[in-house]
Amino acid sequence: DRVRISLGGQPIVDFVFRDEEIQRPYFANARLTNGMQVTRNHPPIKDVDAVDHDTMHPGIWLGFGDISGQDFWRNKATMEHLRFVLAPTTSDGRLRFVTECRLKTNSGEPLCLLTNDFTLSARPNGWLLVWSAEFHADQREIVFGDQEEMGFGARVATSFTEKNGGMIRSSTGRKSAKATWGHPAQWCDYSGTEPQSGGILLMASDKNFRESWWHNRDYGVFVANPFGREAMKQGARSAFTVAKGDTFRLSFGALVHDGFDYNPDSEYEKFLERLK
Repeated sequence: DRVRISLGGQPIVDFVFRDEEIQRPYFANARLTNGMQVTRNHPPIKDVDAVDHDTMHPGIWLGFGDISGQDFWRNKATMEHLRFVLAPTTSDGRLRFVTECRLKTNSGEPLCLLTNDFTLSARPNGWLLVWSAEFHADQREIVFGDQEEMGFGARVATSFTEKNGGMIRSSTGRKSAKATWGHPAQWCDYSGTEPQSGGILLMASDKNFRESWWHNRDYGVFVANPFGREAMKQGARSAFTVAKGDTFRLSFGALVHDGFDYNPDSEYEKFLERLK
């Protein structure tokens, strides 16, 4: 039900493609090669972690609260794993694998196909995940709705949360969950602020159909959301339609890194290079 991934012989993350409770693929228990946990423990540990949203915030994920009225964020509809289009393969220092999912409604009806293309590579401060998703409207047209809970998200380790002294900052120079919430940015970083701390940099591709607004919270979750225009208080209600037979692509990146003192703008450029 998972791919266990190591870097230099050290476990760094699990990719879970089949889970009875969480009805979509996700990366759990992301860590650095020194063993430092960077996403919240999954499942969260009572009296160590906040245990809220345990099946909605499993680590690093792509989720959608409204595709044609179906809720894939809260696990009311299903992204069913079908197969590995490309089995995990290493080449030129990178690990790549491709999966295919069938999106199904809460009554089990097929909605569309989803192809996930994953690449992981080492970086000087940690490691980079690039996640490109293609939605194939093979059954009918599909419509992406307008909610806060849409897009590419992560839940940071408990010690890195803003409530515990961590910090969120964005590519526009804003800092804190409150100051970055609802605003557009190329990237947001959620990190601890001690010298030996770590964090996660989430990035949205400049080739996506629209810039991402950010759904950021002081308890540890942050999400790049290109859909929730009204929900994020940025204008009129949004609905993005993919016609039957068409394909729609989104790409995001996550850098799991070992400290606050690094250059997120340079890492963002490296992420864009990986997409070419």
